[in-house]
Amino acid sequence: MSDNKFPKYESFAETLKSVSLSVTPAELHGLLTGMLSGGLSPEDGRWQPLLFDYTNDGMGWPMAALGLAGELMAHTAEEITQNHFQLWLFLPTGDGEHGLFELADAVSEWINHFISGLGLAHPNVNKLSNDAKEALADLEEMARLGIDEDDDLEEQALLLEQVIEHVKACVLAIHAEYGIQIKTENKRPTIH
Repeated sequence: MSDNKFPKYESFAETLKSVSLSVTPAELHGLLTGMLSGGLSPEDGRWQPLLFDYTNDGMGWPMAALGLAGELMAHTAEEITQNHFQLWLFLPTGDGEHGLFELADAVSEWINHFISGLGLAHPNVNKLSNDAKEALADLEEMARLGIDEDDDLEEQALLLEQVIEHVKACVLAIHAEYGIQIKTENKRPTIH
C-alpha cells in the first residue's frame, strides 16, 4: 500500500485486543482480501455479518474496531480492483530474529485467513479454474512454511520476502478470475 494511512500493525493489533477480539491485523486483512477475491462486493455490506460470524461468534464488533475494519476493507477493495497488479499485505514489521519469526507466523495466518475468506465468499472452490486451483494449492503450501532456527536467518528473510511476493501473485490471480472489478468511468467522450 503506497499511501499507508493505517495505524502501525502493533497499534491496530492493540485496538483489536483492547475490545476483546482475538483476531490479528494479518488475519483480518487476509480474511477481507479472501472475501473480495471470492467475489464479495464491499458495498453490499454482506462482509460484516461474515466477519462477525467468523471472528466473534456472530456478535457485532465495537465501533472503533469495525471502523478500522471498514477502512481496511475499502482500501483493499480499491487497491485489488485497480489494474496496477499490486497488493499490500498488512503484516508486522519487527526487527531481528524475533521479528522474522513473527513475520513468518503472520504470513501463515494471513494466507490461512485468505483461504477462509475465499471459501466464505465463493463456496464452490471445487469449481475454480485450473489456474486458480494451482494458485490456491501454492497458497496452501506456503501457509505451511516456517523459519528454521538452525538455518541462516538472513537467507531465511530473503526467502520469506520471495514467498510474500508469490503470495501476492497467487492472490491477484485468483482475484482476477473471481473478484468484482470496479468499473472506471471512461473519461473520453464517445465519438460517433
